Amino acid sequence: MGSSREAVVAFRSVSKVYGTGEGAVRALDEVTVVVPRGGFTAVMGPSGSGKSTFMNVAAGLDDVTSGEVLVAGEPMHLRDDRARTILRREQVGFVFQSFNLVPTLDVRENVLLPFELAGRRLTGEERGWVDHLLEVLGLSGRMSHRPGELSGGQQQRVAIARALAPRPAVVLADEPTGNLDTRSSREVLGLLRTAAREYGQTIVMVSHDPVAASYADRLLVLADGRLVGDHAGMSPPQIAELLIGLEEGAA
Repeated sequence: MGSSREAVVAFRSVSKVYGTGEGAVRALDEVTVVVPRGGFTAVMGPSGSGKSTFMNVAAGLDDVTSGEVLVAGEPMHLRDDRARTILRREQVGFVFQSFNLVPTLDVRENVLLPFELAGRRLTGEERGWVDHLLEVLGLSGRMSHRPGELSGGQQQRVAIARALAPRPAVVLADEPTGNLDTRSSREVLGLLRTAAREYGQTIVMVSHDPVAASYADRLLVLADGRLVGDHAGMSPPQIAELLIGLEEGAA
């Protein structure tokens, strides 16, 4: 796979075309990339570059037009909807901009939701892991609160705990700090970085924000559906310069 570490997400010549004929849009164009286990990868690019499609294809929410997508070694592109749903439930965690918490459930119930949906009873070790997550994320004193009683930053921390609780192969985070103030954003990004560095969690985050992307240890850059850059971690000014260059190139 071209990596000494196990590949958690692998795209091989992946293309995704919407529409046909002259109106066809190539949202992804022959993208080949490997995301190894235990890293924090940011996916960036100008509006319309293919970031959202990249995420949807990695999650098996979108079919590819051509190419191969492997998640945790499983060929997502060959699976039917039901098999993909099971693979997603077992191997993929999600963190969205809009938190997506269940308003009628309290903090602990929201975090345990992936286990409920999978019809799984927690082992003692898993229960200990969930308790540890809630403590690390500063939620121990908020267990019985419902989402409506929490700040945006606290809600996003619950969403991160929910994504990390079942120890998925990969967590896909789509603009996770888009609705947060600066302080909460920094906290959330720091937690994602900690999850990658200390817990070996693999995180792929779509973002348009250079500051958010600077928390990642790898930066994938898309433009017009093509992978045009693959960089080690960069500072916010370096990332901003890179994106401005792409915008100017497209103008």
